[in-house]
Amino acid sequence: MAIHRVFDTSRDRLVFDVGHQCYVHKMLTGRAGRMDTLRTFGGLAGFPKPAESVHDAFIAGHASDSVSVAVGMARARTRRNEDYHVLALIGDGALTGGLAYEGLSDAGGSGEPLLVILNDNGMSITKNVGGVAELLARQRLKPQYLRFKAGYRKAMGVVPGGRHIYRLTHQLKRAIKGTLLPSSLFEDMGFTYLGPVDGHDVKRLTRILRYARELRTPVLLHIRTVKGKGYPAAERNPDKFHGVGRFCIETGAPVQPPSPDFSAVFGQEMCRLAREEPRLCAITAAMAPGTGLSEFFERFPDRAFDVGIAEGHAVSMAAGMAKQGLLPVFAVYSTFLQRSYDMLLHDVGIQGLHVVLGVDRAGLVGADGETHHGVFDPAFLATVPGLAVYAPASFAELRTMLRRAVLEETGPAAVRYPRGGEGAYRGDAGWETCVLRPGRDITLVSYGVLINQVLDAAEGLAQRGIQAEVVKLGRIAPLDLAPVAESVGRTGRLLVAEEAMAAGGVGERLAAGLLGAGVPLKSLTLANLGTGYIPHGSVEQLLSLHGLDGAHLMKRVEEVLRHGEKAAGRAADRAGIF
Repeated sequence: MAIHRVFDTSRDRLVFDVGHQCYVHKMLTGRAGRMDTLRTFGGLAGFPKPAESVHDAFIAGHASDSVSVAVGMARARTRRNEDYHVLALIGDGALTGGLAYEGLSDAGGSGEPLLVILNDNGMSITKNVGGVAELLARQRLKPQYLRFKAGYRKAMGVVPGGRHIYRLTHQLKRAIKGTLLPSSLFEDMGFTYLGPVDGHDVKRLTRILRYARELRTPVLLHIRTVKGKGYPAAERNPDKFHGVGRFCIETGAPVQPPSPDFSAVFGQEMCRLAREEPRLCAITAAMAPGTGLSEFFERFPDRAFDVGIAEGHAVSMAAGMAKQGLLPVFAVYSTFLQRSYDMLLHDVGIQGLHVVLGVDRAGLVGADGETHHGVFDPAFLATVPGLAVYAPASFAELRTMLRRAVLEETGPAAVRYPRGGEGAYRGDAGWETCVLRPGRDITLVSYGVLINQVLDAAEGLAQRGIQAEVVKLGRIAPLDLAPVAESVGRTGRLLVAEEAMAAGGVGERLAAGLLGAGVPLKSLTLANLGTGYIPHGSVEQLLSLHGLDGAHLMKRVEEVLRHGEKAAGRAADRAGIF
């Protein structure tokens, strides 16, 4: 609210660091009447989205990038001789990510006028020690002091020799403050540091923002807030209300009670494995509850490590642990694992270290949308030499494959599993490629929980007299080509369905492998999420939108077979058979 009192976000650029903070911003910029559509298909996005409003400066779904983006915008403003303000709103949690410090270092040294607002609601960045520190903090934020400081700077800019005098007095002030206060990280970077300020005092905060706006220099405003302020349920459980689905306003309880999911099963199996294998350690990047590791952290605190929002560091640290004899398992959302790609190649892959990845939220995640869908990892993980990638389709298979990755693999391994629970398929076919349903007309190949939609399609086809053979891949890298080639040899036709992007996916790699092996194919169909980013909506809606639900897959097969019959008929006509 204070930001919108002082700045015009239709022109001034407000860059959020992760958009869970943006809901009030959306209400104040003309979208209050549509908040009931938040995070629903076709409705408001859960994050800032420039396509949705001119007031949204930048998409924000991954942490720690706001300052870097803001510096870029400030430099663009200067280069183009334009006049607007640039703000980055970053939480203390995002400051656990290294990219934030890269941005801060450059921003402070750039001299570009910009404002970084640090919303500190859980961790003090620079500890204020003793009564003197608190006194100085209060004094330097008083309106009369701020007015004097601004007037003094302006006067020294016009009197003869004033700039030299200002520099001397400024250096003297910093020297005195340095003897009374601990070193200020932000001032050493080149920022004018203001704070800490009560972030719930809107009037005072408004005055400070007006002052910061006029400084025309890199400014860091440190505000302190209480996460969930004003709503008792959120104040009691701030982690649960970080990103939340529909809940009862009176009690704070979710509308739909939690049910068993893949993350919980992963956490349970990790605890079992820890009892058997004393070298096992668990790593998370500020997502212990989300990745199902809360129980592990409680039961094995000496073997559990939360590194903050620092996925690249997590992978490199895991490499160091593995090199020295430990058995690290890094549980991470697929979308955040993308930031660790270089470390996977350089620190883990080259040396073939036994690092295990628990790749959570693999595939479509629903309401979080473009920034969070885990649809790229089947392609980029397959490019890491020696990395085994497993794709369980049920809770039982997750347990089996995680145990194999931890206890039987000797090099890098990943187990990818979706958000939510299992479908109708609840078997355990192990990690090898297998035929779940025999057929003679076409081979349907898939992996993970999408196998449920493929089995639905096969059942519907059977009722129409079409016998589809369903092949499930347990491991998607390296691919086991032989069982697929054997099935295609019987049916002559292949459809590969996957909840992933087209480029570099399993379908492309299977097709290339079959072609290279000289396996004859009458038809090849790749059903996937295409080449564009996927919007937000329920998983069911998004599967239907991209033709990956059972009904659409069934129609696709029927079209393939009809096309084949027509082609065969035309060939027969040309041969004079009919």
